Amino acid sequence: MDLPRSFTIRESSHCVLNPITVDKLAVLGHALDLPAGTRMLDLASGKGEMLCTWARDHGVAGVGVDISTVFTAAARERAVQLGVADRVAFVHGDASGHVSDEPVDVASCIGATWIGGGVPGTVELLERSLRPGGTLLIGEPYWRLDPPDQATVEGCHMSRKDELRDLPGLLERFGELGWDVVEMVLADQDSWDRYAAAQWLNVRRWLDRHPDDELAGELRAELATAPVRHARYQREYLGWGVFALMRRPG
Repeated sequence: MDLPRSFTIRESSHCVLNPITVDKLAVLGHALDLPAGTRMLDLASGKGEMLCTWARDHGVAGVGVDISTVFTAAARERAVQLGVADRVAFVHGDASGHVSDEPVDVASCIGATWIGGGVPGTVELLERSLRPGGTLLIGEPYWRLDPPDQATVEGCHMSRKDELRDLPGLLERFGELGWDVVEMVLADQDSWDRYAAAQWLNVRRWLDRHPDDELAGELRAELATAPVRHARYQREYLGWGVFALMRRPG
């Protein structure tokens, strides 16, 4: 059980495996004003940057679960590096079936709602680990601009336009599911650039070191088209954000 190697190659230098920057992640942590001792569960936790930095800066404790052995190992190293290995733990496993043994104060899935088959299923999965009155964190893309054609939809790595809503529609969707949106931090075009462009450099450096690898042809072809695709479609049309939700009473 693991991610394909291509994922770890593209994101080999990344601390955060989505288009929210380290600075914006810090903004989110300060905005939530989490008290020391807050217990968190982070599903699809990647390299653990959120849990580790929030443990350092806010005194939270928690568990991250990720399907990638490479990312899980990096998360554990990050915890040691920041001196928080006594407060956070990282588990290699399938986040789509993970429920905390004890209720947590914050349950999150930042940029991987595929683990629940989409937003509704991921919200339901996270709620199973959440204490009453706790907070969910969902990272999710949305249409920044209305895509004019199918080429734009596919250029943003979607199959159909209706896979995503615009930002107001996404906020409405959370309400339809019975949750209040209480905070949000949005990526911008520079955030997208930092995330995507770092992938190109990672791929190019890997190709230079491994020209005869079985993945070289696939990644070479990807690198030849990815910058234009990003500039033409993703950075223009695709938004992304992290949304804090609390269950509506009643």
